[in-house]
Amino acid sequence: MARWAGIAALAALSFSIGLTTPAGAGADSPSDAVHVFHYTWYRNPATDGSWAHWDHPVMLQGGGTGKGHRPPDEIGANFYPAAGLYSSMDPEDALRQMREIRRAGAGVAAVTWWGINHPSDASLKVALDAAEKAGIKICVHLEPFPGRNAQTTRAALAYLAETCGAHPALYRREGRPMVYLYDSYLTPPEEWAAVFAPDGADTVRGTALDCWAVGLWVKKNDGPKLKAAGFDGFYTYFATDGFTHGSTPKNWPAMNAFAKRHKMLFIPSVGPGYKDERIRPWNAENTRGREDGAYYDRMFSAALALNPEIVSVTSYNEWHEGTQIESAVPKAVEGVPYEDYGALPPEGYLDRTRHWAEKMGKTPCPVLSCVNGAN
Repeated sequence: MARWAGIAALAALSFSIGLTTPAGAGADSPSDAVHVFHYTWYRNPATDGSWAHWDHPVMLQGGGTGKGHRPPDEIGANFYPAAGLYSSMDPEDALRQMREIRRAGAGVAAVTWWGINHPSDASLKVALDAAEKAGIKICVHLEPFPGRNAQTTRAALAYLAETCGAHPALYRREGRPMVYLYDSYLTPPEEWAAVFAPDGADTVRGTALDCWAVGLWVKKNDGPKLKAAGFDGFYTYFATDGFTHGSTPKNWPAMNAFAKRHKMLFIPSVGPGYKDERIRPWNAENTRGREDGAYYDRMFSAALALNPEIVSVTSYNEWHEGTQIESAVPKAVEGVPYEDYGALPPEGYLDRTRHWAEKMGKTPCPVLSCVNGAN
C-alpha cells in the first residue's frame, strides 16, 4: 500500500512517546491494569440532528427487529443515565465520561470500533482527544464489522495506525498498542494465524502494525484455537456469570493456567450485573441482579484471586445490556419503570471500581475474601 511508509513513521513516533502508569490505582493516578469497555455509538438531536442507540429497537428472538424506543422518556435500557441522553460526538460529554473512568481508577478505555467510515470511527477520535485531556488511555475494541476477516482486520490495523497511531492517548503495553477482537471465533484460527502468527504469510509481527491481539474465549475448548490463531491473549467479555464457559468465574483458574503455560495474557472480564430486557424481552434467563454491588464484588474478587496483569470491566456504558458502571439516576416515567443502583448512589459503581483498582498488583487474596474492603 502507498501509505506504508507513513504508517511506519507514525507508529514509530507513537511508540516512542508511550507513557506507563502504576499497576495499581492510587489516590491521583488511574491503573493501566484496569480496562473498561466503552461505547461511543450514542447520538442525540441537539448534537447530531437525530437519535441513535437511545432509540434502540426491540430485537426479535428469531432474528430481525421490532419497534424502536422513543427517547427521551422511553429508551432502550432498563436504567437511565444521570447525565441525560448524551451524544458520544459531544466533546464535553466525552470529557465528562473520561473523567468518570479516571475517577473509577481505570486507566484504559477500550472503545468500540465498527470499521472505516462507520460513525464509531468519528467518535473514536473524539474519545481519544477527551482521554488525553482526562489523563487516561484508549485502546480499540474491534467489533465484527461487515466483511471482517483476518485480511480486512489487517487493513483496519493499518488504517488505525495511520489515523490514530501517533495520538498521545493511544494505550501501549511494552511499546505495542492493544486490540480486543470481539467475536474472534467467527474467523477460523488458521486465517487469523496468517496475520498474527510470527511465521504467518501476511504477519504483522515485527512490523509497524504489530500489536497485542486479544481474542475472545467463549467455549470450553477455545484455548488451543486462540493459541493457534496467534493471539497474545484472551478475554471473556460477558457480564453474565454462566452465560458462556469463558464468562463463568469458576472456570477462570483453569483458563489462567492455560494462559501461563502458553505465555499468553488472560484478561478476565467482570461486570456489575446484566439486564437487556428492553431490547431482548425474551432473554430474562441471562439477567443477573446487581445485589447492591455484591455481584460486582464477587466477580472482581474472583478475578483478582488469580493475580491477573489486566482486568477488564463490562462495561462503562453499555446501557442496552444493563452492564454500565456510568452514573445512573432514579427516574419515574409513567408506564416506563427504570431501575437504579439500589443501596448504592448513582456513582456507586465508579467507586466500587476504584476500590478494586487500588488492589491491582497487590498480593492476591482468596476468592470472596476481599469483598467489601476486607484484606
